[in-house]
Formats: sequence, structure tokens, C-alpha cells
Amino acid sequence: MTRVVVTGIGVVTPIGSGRETFWNGLLAGVSGIRPVTSFDTSAFRVHIGAEIPSFQSQASTLGRTSQLAIAAARLALSDAALEAERLDPGRTGVSIGTTSGEPLYIEAYNNIRKAEGVDAVPAEMMSRYPSHVIPVHIAMEFGLHGPCLTIPTACAAGNYAIGYGFDMIRTGRADRMLSGGADAFSRITYMGFAKLGAIAPDRCQPFDKDRKGMVPGEGAAILLLERLDKAKERNATIYAEVLGLGVSCDAHHMTAPDPSGEGAIRAMTAAMKESNIAREDVDYISAHGTGTLSNDRVESLAVSTLFGSRARRIPMSSIKSMLGHTMGAASALEAAACSLALSTGWVPPTINLENPDPEWGLDYVPNKARRIYPRIVLNNAYAFGGNNASLCLARYGD
Repeated sequence: MTRVVVTGIGVVTPIGSGRETFWNGLLAGVSGIRPVTSFDTSAFRVHIGAEIPSFQSQASTLGRTSQLAIAAARLALSDAALEAERLDPGRTGVSIGTTSGEPLYIEAYNNIRKAEGVDAVPAEMMSRYPSHVIPVHIAMEFGLHGPCLTIPTACAAGNYAIGYGFDMIRTGRADRMLSGGADAFSRITYMGFAKLGAIAPDRCQPFDKDRKGMVPGEGAAILLLERLDKAKERNATIYAEVLGLGVSCDAHHMTAPDPSGEGAIRAMTAAMKESNIAREDVDYISAHGTGTLSNDRVESLAVSTLFGSRARRIPMSSIKSMLGHTMGAASALEAAACSLALSTGWVPPTINLENPDPEWGLDYVPNKARRIYPRIVLNNAYAFGGNNASLCLARYGD
């Protein structure tokens, strides 16, 4: 089948926007977690989040998630040195993963209804919140007529969307895809995690034995996926090659992962099988790494079980320690980081890791970036509902 490569990276994150700022921030261990400013958190026991400061959109009439996604798509095209006018609109598509869609419209609807009555709610408001509008807004912004899809598989949705874009290209349904994930910071999401008691009070510490929970965030990441021959025709910069996607469902619980780790193992195994690689070929794992006890334990168990004695020699880090949990954008941001790791040789650290969980003895790349020149990486994403997705990428040329 057709080979698929990453030629553009567009990111909007709590530590900055654009490929270079994002990557330099990750390697330096910059944290985007700070006190929440977009709404009053006095009713909660926790008050931190990972918001994007001073975001300015050129599409201000749209919902914030769509604004973030469009901004990331524009950055991806710019990074790829490919103007929208040069795209073949019928052969270019969009696939976006999201957890909540446009929840700020629901919040605004509820506020207006309570204050002024339902008749005061603008008629167009509720037509703007469904998640299907996000890729449509990107398609409309750039005049694209290819495949257009929203994938709402919670916090694994970014990997699912990139996998869909990969499939569209390698099976001949498209030549290029803008694929990734986006989610805006919202009171609804924050309240849900707060009620679960899942939010850390001060910082995110994945894989630390003193971890206290995750930190909600927001962001967007779009990768320009392209047919290899098309990329070579225009002498494009190639960051990475997409090899395969593995997916599974725990079918165990709506919020807790299967404690056996079997679902995560199935996803990683399927990704390696589709990619035609062996376990010995994996050089780095981008962890889901939320900082909650159940996620950290199950992910460490799954990696240890699958890779056996070699697991302790595979660097595995979580950039959620810096970005917070950006929901549907999370695994797309991590795929962007994996692409940059493959092209630069560096892998980002897990910051705030002071006392690594002694149960597993894995290499969580504590606190400092490391240059290891990975050839093949796995990007893991595990979501509510047991939705698991592992994406396999390779250094182009290897």
C-alpha cells in the first residue's frame, strides 16, 4: 500500500503554539499548568489547569475548539510550506478527534436560559456545539472536499483520527489529510474530573509514587499526512513515517481501565503487527501517562508484560506532566512529539518525577530530555470506556 509520511506539524498548547516553540518547551521541561483563569474554581477543592494563555483566533465567531483546530491546521500547512491554494481540494481531507466537541456553547446556553429564559437563547447557538462541526469548519476554512470525519473516542481520539487519515491515504481515498485532535478547556469537563476526585492539587506527576492525579487542559494538534510520492515531488521536509495503528476496547468499565492491562496490550500488539515490526524494534514509548494511580499502574503493567525484561530498557515518558491532559488533543500532541523525536533524535522528559514508582522499575525519562535517536516509536492512548489506540511511527529512511 501507499506509504504515508508526516510533513507538517501544527500545535496550539499551554506551553506555546507552533512546532519550534512547542518542541523547545517540551525538551526544556516547561510546564503549562497554572491556576485556572477562565472560570471561578472556588466551588472546587482544586484550582489548577492547563489553559492556553492569550489565544487570538482569526475565526472568532466559531466555538473555541474549532478555533483551536483551525489555528493548528493553519500552522501545519505553514510548517509544510504548502499553501491551501496548492492543495487538490477533492483529494485532501480532514479527520479530528475530540472528547467534548464545543462544550462552551452548552455552558453559554445554560447561563442564558437560567438568566433570561429559553426564548432568549440565540437560535444558532445549539447548531454550533456538536462535535461534527469541528472538521467541517476546517474544511470550509481551506476549501477542502475530501473525507471529513469527527472521531469522539474520548482521550484516545487523536490517535484514532490520525489512524483514519493514514488509512484514507494508503488505500487511495485521499492524497493528503489534516488529522489530529482538539478540545477546549471547559467548566463541564473540569467539574466531571473534580467530582471523580481525579485532579491533582498542585502539579502532574506521572509514574511518581506520590502522584495525586491528572490536570485537565486544552489544546489542538494537526499533522499534515501526505503520500510519500507527493511529498518527494515537492521536496517536503519529512518528520516521520506512519506505520500502523492498533485499537481495542477493554469493555470493562466506563472510567476505569481493565486492571489486567489486556486491552492496552492488544492495542500495542495490533499496532506492531500492522506495522510489520517486532517488539525488539521499539526504541521509545510515548506514554498516555495521566498521573492517576489506575492509569499509571495499568500502563506500566501492560508495557512490562508485553516487552518482558526489555521493558526496563525502553525509554517511556509522559508529556502530560507539562501540558496537562488535553483530552481529544492529547494523543495528537503526543504524535507530534513522537514525529519530532524521530526527526531530531531527542525524547522529552517526564517532569515532576522525584520518586519513580518502584513497582515496575521502568525508564520514565525523569526530568531531563534525552538524545537516543529512536528509529521506531509507539504512541499510547487509553481513554474512558476502555478505548485504546497505539500509533506506530518510524524515522523516515529507516
